[in-house]
Amino acid sequence: MSKDINIADILVHLHPESSCDDRSMMEKELRNHEGVVSVRFNAQEHPYSVVVAYNTDSITSGDLLADIRKCDKTAVMVGI
Repeated sequence: MSKDINIADILVHLHPESSCDDRSMMEKELRNHEGVVSVRFNAQEHPYSVVVAYNTDSITSGDLLADIRKCDKTAVMVGI
């Protein structure tokens, strides 16, 4: 049995006028998913984006985007 872990990153662009004012809540919701390794916001360099690292064997990018869209309906996955 292989013990390899398949990790991928996605970059999601958030709308500047998003109704999601509480990014810590979004981060908490994303981290609750099995397979999410990290959630990163960089308010200084990229204030309207979030990068999520995740195990592709546990969750899909579509599932993560759907969760983000609960907070920002116009969020768009850009990729990495």
